Amino acid sequence: MDSHGFSWHGYPVSANVSLLFTELPYLERFAAAAAAGFRTVETWWPFAAANPQQAELDELVRALDGAGLSLTGMNVFAGDMAAGERGIACRPERADELEASLVALRWIAERTGCRGFNLLHGQVPDGAEAEALRAAVHSYRRAAEVMADLEGGPGVILVEPLARGLNGAYPLETAEDALSLIDEVGAPHVKLLLDTFHLARNGEDLTGLIERSSGRIGHVQLADAPDRGEPGSGVVDFEAIGTALRASGYTGTVAAEYKPTGETLGTLEWLHHSTAAEPLA
Repeated sequence: MDSHGFSWHGYPVSANVSLLFTELPYLERFAAAAAAGFRTVETWWPFAAANPQQAELDELVRALDGAGLSLTGMNVFAGDMAAGERGIACRPERADELEASLVALRWIAERTGCRGFNLLHGQVPDGAEAEALRAAVHSYRRAAEVMADLEGGPGVILVEPLARGLNGAYPLETAEDALSLIDEVGAPHVKLLLDTFHLARNGEDLTGLIERSSGRIGHVQLADAPDRGEPGSGVVDFEAIGTALRASGYTGTVAAEYKPTGETLGTLEWLHHSTAAEPLA
C-alpha cells in the first residue's frame, strides 16, 4: 500500500462496502475503509427503494467526502436483494423503477465521478424468455444512454454472470452468456463484469476467459471460490489472473468484493502481500 491506497498487480483496489466492513452500519463503513488504507470504494444499491429521497443521496455523498474516498462503482437498483431478487432489467413491468434508479444514479455519478454501473439482469419467469430478453436489451441500452454524456467521459454499464444455484432463475451464468447479451445490446460502453467467485464457481477457465475477452472486460471483482471469502481462502489462482489481466491490456480498477471469513481488517493480508507490479499508465 502507498499514498494512493492498495494495489494488486499494479491495479488500484476498491473496497466493496456492501460486503466489507459489515461489522459497522453502512454509512460508517466508508471511514473504516479509508482508515484501513483504501482510497476508493464501490457499493451495491444502498437504498430501500428505486427512488431514494434527496436526503439519502446527500448522506451517501457526505460519507464519501468525509472519508476522503472516491466512488468507482455502484449497482443499479436490483429489487429486494435480501429477499432473493437479482435485478429488474429483464422485467418490463418494472421499467419505471429502473428509470427512477437511473435518475438517482446519474445524480450520484455527476457528484462523485463514479463511472462504473452494474445492472443486474434479473431472474426470468418460466415461459417469459423472449419477453425478458427484449426487456433486458432495452434496459441495458437505456442505461448506456443515460450515462453516455457524463462530464469527463461516459459511464460503463456492466453485465454480470452469477453463480449457478445461488441466484434463482438468473440466466447469465457464463461469460459467454453475458457477452452474447452485450452483442445483442450493441451499445457502446456496455461491458462484462468479471467476478472471480461467480465465474470460478461455475467452472469457468478464468485465465482463458481473460485472454479471449481482451477489450470487453469493464470491471473485475475479486473473491475466492467456492465460498466467496478473501483471496487465498479457496481455490482460485489469483496470481495467474493478475498476470493474465496485465497481458490482456486491462486498465481498469479491481474490487475487493468478498465475504470476509473474519473481521474485515484481519482479511486484508492478501493485499499487503500481493505481487508487486508497475502501476498502469
